Amino acid sequence: MSPTDKLNRRDFIGTAATIAASFSIVPSNVIAGLGKITPSDQITVANIGCGTQGLREMGGLLLNPNIRVVAVCDSNKYTEDYIDWSPYGIRDDIRKVLGDDSWWQNAKGIPGGRDVGQAYVEKYYAKNNPGGTYKGCASYEDFRELFAKEKGIDVVKVMTPDHTHASIAITAMNQGIHVVTHKPISNRLLEGRKVIEKAESSGAITHLLAWSDRPEYRQIKAWMDEGLIGELKEIHNWSYRPVWQQWTKRPTETPPIPKGFNWDLWLGPVPEVKYHPHYTNNVFRGWYEFGGGSVADMGHYSLFPLFETLGISKSPIAAKAFGTTTREEIDHVYHWVENNVAFPASCMIKWKFPEQENLPGFDLYWYDGGMKPFAPEELEMDGKDTPEEGLMLIGTKGKILGGFRGENPVLLPESKMNTRPESEKINSREVDRKTDMWVEAVKSKTQTPGSFIRAKTITDTINLGAIALRTGKRVEFDASDPKITNDESANQYMTRAYRKGWEI
Repeated sequence: MSPTDKLNRRDFIGTAATIAASFSIVPSNVIAGLGKITPSDQITVANIGCGTQGLREMGGLLLNPNIRVVAVCDSNKYTEDYIDWSPYGIRDDIRKVLGDDSWWQNAKGIPGGRDVGQAYVEKYYAKNNPGGTYKGCASYEDFRELFAKEKGIDVVKVMTPDHTHASIAITAMNQGIHVVTHKPISNRLLEGRKVIEKAESSGAITHLLAWSDRPEYRQIKAWMDEGLIGELKEIHNWSYRPVWQQWTKRPTETPPIPKGFNWDLWLGPVPEVKYHPHYTNNVFRGWYEFGGGSVADMGHYSLFPLFETLGISKSPIAAKAFGTTTREEIDHVYHWVENNVAFPASCMIKWKFPEQENLPGFDLYWYDGGMKPFAPEELEMDGKDTPEEGLMLIGTKGKILGGFRGENPVLLPESKMNTRPESEKINSREVDRKTDMWVEAVKSKTQTPGSFIRAKTITDTINLGAIALRTGKRVEFDASDPKITNDESANQYMTRAYRKGWEI
């Protein structure tokens, strides 16, 4: 059944969506958060992943009158040991959405898991429901069971660790379900290619949440089109991340698996690894098996929309990377730590891009963990340094500098801005960015600018950078095959060894 067929049908027999749809007999103005949109006209969403980011973003789903959350899924039932940027940030956000200042008042830590997600959804929809109760959100441990039983799902939102994104997305599209996912599409290059191919062949509406509308990039392109920096030579992008703890080797302790946590399911396609909390919560992204490092965490936000705006559609042809090194003391002697399991605490990656349709060949540089480019002379002459995070484009005649995602872009030296029109001076804090465009896309059956089918170049780029880090050498890439051409052994990092039953 095609996604378009599914979009208009509401025969949600035997599913939580049946319960949601049954509320169409209730006047819309008394249904919490629905406004004048009846359940039969809403998009039904299953949210897979109820950890910190899943819960942080769930309020946006609930507050959108075009959406009805009908199911949640997580391999963890409930714990209070999640890790986040602040002890009460998510709690306070949920309290605001629910209008309930008592939410989580007895929690000893930061809660998470499918029980929290389900309770959040049902409490929100119960607020203005006659009788003050609501039981229309199903809860699942296994996403495969969710897809087998819930026959009325329009969209799945994937909020799980990186290593399971591809498995969930492909399974959903095979069921005719549209897919919205957090970055990355996959933490393996060939997996990412297969997800994109499935998006193209299935006709599903897809959206990578790292895409955002950036008028700053349009202004940068306008300056480039005007010839103000000449021909593009280099793009530099840097972030202070990682902000999570990094490790250099696998833990040796074997603590018990927490009650209610399906570790085997959490591993998904990854071959057997003994449970340890150092792999879970938001620290998963530091491991080669489970995450994509800082460049996957943040680089999608800055580079995906930049690629789209500048017309960068051909993947890099080579990459080289350096990472910080570690030593440890054993018997009073310091030894080099051979780290082949996790991303370094800081790194620099350089990609070589071929000539694009409207751009010459250029180099892209990524820095993280405190690394950044030295200030160009145009900044030094003004007594300034490169910012903590930033984006800089260097051409044959000039430079453009902005924040990490191009915020508040300026020509260098900044004195050039004195002669530019006021309309070119962007205050990024005042820009209204639409983050839920995928909702209208699903309703209108059109792809978004952040569709998977537009994300091959960014997905190749991020994953090729990880391969360069793992090999410790320059890797040359044939995007048409695709494969590493100068080091056969590096091709092992293009994919993974799959557990039986999880092959992609």
